[in-house]
Amino acid sequence: MLGRMLMGAAAGTAAAIPMTAYWEYMHARLPGEPARPLPPREIVEAIAVRAGVSRQLSERDVQNLTLAGHFGYGAATGALFGMVAPRGAATRVAAGALFGLGVWATSYLGWLPAAGLRQPVQYDPIDRTRLMIGGHVVWGVTLGLIAALGTGHRARASTTDPAFV
Repeated sequence: MLGRMLMGAAAGTAAAIPMTAYWEYMHARLPGEPARPLPPREIVEAIAVRAGVSRQLSERDVQNLTLAGHFGYGAATGALFGMVAPRGAATRVAAGALFGLGVWATSYLGWLPAAGLRQPVQYDPIDRTRLMIGGHVVWGVTLGLIAALGTGHRARASTTDPAFV
């Protein structure tokens, strides 16, 4: 089980790279998008305000904390995927896409607004919501693909270990 969690964490971290690239590329092209940051930065800024440290943070600090939070959340949720992912490599990509949608729904419709770290999605322009959902699908598909590739490699390397099959 630990091996599956670690594989998921690594895959979740790596999957945040194309997700971030997708968000950055598409964010610049959203019609009528107001000048405001993407959610990972919004969340870091909200936490900094709540903690009373927002004035002490430099722009570089906020950028670094945003990246750390974004990739850390990708690792944590990826670890969860590693525990629940189907064993068959062929089904992991589809499962990853659905898992990415679940992460979006749980976060953006659930704990983020409940914790007061982000406004509810109904206050976002629909194109921004589509951008967030699309990014989570990109993340989930990449997560599933990396997990499937990692599983195939381990299965060939050690066919006697049922934890990796």
